Amino acid sequence: MRHATHVRKRAEFERIQRSGARVNTEHFVLILSAQTEPFAAARLGITASRRIGNAVVRNRAKRLVRAAFRVTEELFPAPIDVVVVARRPLGELKLAAVVAEWRGAANAIRRKVADLLAPKAAGAKASP
Repeated sequence: MRHATHVRKRAEFERIQRSGARVNTEHFVLILSAQTEPFAAARLGITASRRIGNAVVRNRAKRLVRAAFRVTEELFPAPIDVVVVARRPLGELKLAAVVAEWRGAANAIRRKVADLLAPKAAGAKASP
């Protein structure tokens, strides 16, 4: 099991949210971005606004997201940064449901990760 580091600085959140690839699920938006450091571990950032609920509810949502990130580590290879935005209140949602939701979006996540980690062709022109 890897030990994920976390996205903590506002500038990092803004960079990821500005340039990242988005995958929408029922309760979350997963924003994926390639890291600037090539061999760093995958990093997780979490956003849960007040519309999700009070502090207790937001902290529970963040705990669920961290646990789901650990369980689904195969979806987020290094060097990927992931910001998870809680879109709606999670209610009594359990870890298994969050993991199932993310694994249901696995194809989209893998496709976006592959696009982000693909080497950019220097000077290559896009075909019309």
